[in-house]
Amino acid sequence: MKRPALYLLLLLVGAALAVLGGCASLGVEVWERDVLAKSEMQLDNAAVDRALDDHIYFSKEGSSGGRGFGGGGCGCN
Repeated sequence: MKRPALYLLLLLVGAALAVLGGCASLGVEVWERDVLAKSEMQLDNAAVDRALDDHIYFSKEGSSGGRGFGGGGCGCN
């Protein structure tokens, strides 16, 4: 191999190792799980409120489906 090609190969291998090494610490550690388990960190921490809001929205819009219930605009699901 010529010198420029060798340097390019070493540079590419080094860059690949640096990129793959940056992904080595992905995931949640044991001591971080208590923070992530709090209700403030949940995507849906008020399930009842969301269900009521969805019910009212879909009843007023007259659409069906949505999030697990069907019905029309009359609100008598």
